[in-house]
Amino acid sequence: MTDRTPDAGASDRDALSRRTYLQATGAAALGATGLAGCVGKATGTLATRVTDQPADIGDFESLVVTIEGIWLGPEGAESGADGNETDDGSGTDGDDADGNETDEAGESEPAGREYQEFDEPKEADLVRLQDGETQLIDERELSVATYRFLQLDVSNVDGTLEGGDEAEVDLPGNAPLTFNEAFEVRENTRTSFTADFAPVRRGTGSYLLRPVPRGIDVSYEETGGEGGDGSDGGDGSE
Repeated sequence: MTDRTPDAGASDRDALSRRTYLQATGAAALGATGLAGCVGKATGTLATRVTDQPADIGDFESLVVTIEGIWLGPEGAESGADGNETDDGSGTDGDDADGNETDEAGESEPAGREYQEFDEPKEADLVRLQDGETQLIDERELSVATYRFLQLDVSNVDGTLEGGDEAEVDLPGNAPLTFNEAFEVRENTRTSFTADFAPVRRGTGSYLLRPVPRGIDVSYEETGGEGGDGSDGGDGSE
């Protein structure tokens, strides 16, 4: 199990600090990219979905990921992670492979990203999201823009192996899961971005969540000006 809260006594301070940081950086990013990323007041809908490639998911009875928001990367934004640095999702990873690893030498935060916080955290059990199954975790109206990448703000991973043992599942570099796939938010159009990631077993016996580039899917559906009233509805699975 991976939990970014180090201890119970510091949880309130950490939660406040994290929320304050996200609000501050999100507001700064919106101010910096508003003129470059937006076209007038035209809006479109972004629907974010998650799915899971096989990899080593067969080891798990359940693998529940908690997602609190998404980062969007307009032109010129920095992701702070390599993103999509993985194999085809079917191999066993080595001890030193860290996926979209961040640069630990620098303390500065990536510039230009836009943070979209969910009204409440969303949970997705990756064991249930195989064989083409996806889960809608967020749908929102945004100004028309072009984005270079999307990141998932994963706050917790809770894995149980077949047989009932608890699994140690890490995030790459404690950074957001980064999906380097360009996409657009178009006027009167529903953009569906499906982020594909999977657990990969390491030689230490622990697991690492990594993006699967070949599983990323972006599609567009005209809504006729109806905003987010697409056919997929709420945040259930397909």
